[in-house]
Amino acid sequence: MASGSSPTTKSKIRVLILGAAGRDFHDFNVFWRRDPRYEVVAFTAAQIPDIAGRVYPPELAGERYPNGIPIEPEEKLSDLIREHNIDQVVMAYSDLAHEEVMHKAAIANAAGADFRMMGPKNTMLASTKPVIAVCAVRTGCGKSQTSRAVTSVLKKMGKRVAAVRHPMPYGDLTKQICQRFDSLDDLETHHCTIEEREEYEPHIRAGNVVFAGIDYERILHEAEKEADVILWDGGNNDMAFFKPNLYIVVADPHRPGHEVRYYPGETNARMADVVVINKTGTANPEDVKTVEQNIKRINPRAKIIKAKSPVFVDNAETIKGKRVLVVEDGPTLTHGDMKFGAGHIAARDHGAGTIVDPRPYAVGTIKKTFEKYTHVTEVLPAMGYGKKQMKELEQTINAADCDLVLVGTPIDLGALLKLNKPYLRVTYELDTASVKALQGEIEAVLK
Repeated sequence: MASGSSPTTKSKIRVLILGAAGRDFHDFNVFWRRDPRYEVVAFTAAQIPDIAGRVYPPELAGERYPNGIPIEPEEKLSDLIREHNIDQVVMAYSDLAHEEVMHKAAIANAAGADFRMMGPKNTMLASTKPVIAVCAVRTGCGKSQTSRAVTSVLKKMGKRVAAVRHPMPYGDLTKQICQRFDSLDDLETHHCTIEEREEYEPHIRAGNVVFAGIDYERILHEAEKEADVILWDGGNNDMAFFKPNLYIVVADPHRPGHEVRYYPGETNARMADVVVINKTGTANPEDVKTVEQNIKRINPRAKIIKAKSPVFVDNAETIKGKRVLVVEDGPTLTHGDMKFGAGHIAARDHGAGTIVDPRPYAVGTIKKTFEKYTHVTEVLPAMGYGKKQMKELEQTINAADCDLVLVGTPIDLGALLKLNKPYLRVTYELDTASVKALQGEIEAVLK
């Protein structure tokens, strides 16, 4: 691999950024791109398929990188460090166990490089408008319904809201620099994947304008033009890209202890003004207590809200006795380590006769997903990072021997895929009491 950057001088510190097409690009844009002391030799790719082998384009990389910056598989980390005499390896993606982060540090150090993790001082952008951030300690904790609750409160206060979503740039990067969504047609215009639709569509249906992309300085500037308040709608358990006036962090008692065992989720928990312990209605009370005690120990100043996210299904009576295939949010199951989601809860609560094992019907990358994430057994992850994978998801569902499909994703998957069997959507929202508690915290900040 030849570096895509300009010729190196001995005075420059050679950098390799470990990423997953999100935080890595943001950190580069706001810090590494403009500092002449450093030369970024490459990004590495993880978690997201089909990113490795591409190039961070010169239109985004800037004049110091006229050929762009190559994106290499993280599996080559040791070789890349040695081959290109890397001085610093920088951790720049989210939702990793602390132990896994330190394994990467050990690999970097053993190959001769320093290991670095960027903090908020160098990566959070300041806004001219108030910012409310919704982040989490793990992916799949319930940020989406929390974000929707925050926007509903703000709109009732008469505030114009721009929801800025954590990046998911899986397509042509030069066309995703700054994206704006205010209609469902925009999802088609921007060729959105299932993962993008799951985050954007509920906001759009609620009447919210959504911004996303790659260049978050530009995105923030555009959002500020048409909003009184900026909502940072976080992804995975990443830290906010914008400096918040109110930092809301969601925790999940279905995974007790994870709030102090994952990066950068624990960082979020320690910075939070408000911690929403979600899903308390379906969690073991002792697990709720464990999460609460951990939060009080590491961040005693945080306001704790114990929330429920009840699930809703139209025509739920049709579930009883049926052989049901359950489809859940993909990342929640995969690198989020969950074994089930809202769809599985709805199947149990409404008396499904059998929850069908999807694994025998999986094809292509869906089959490979089950092989990699062996803890996922009774539910089908709604993986859809591109047209090919979306087609494989469709084929898997259609091949399944079942009476009914329960879709626990935030979007109407049946409207996106051509399914050959009946399906029901499972939806979920934050409970009224929790919304009122959030309202008090929001009003106190914006008074």
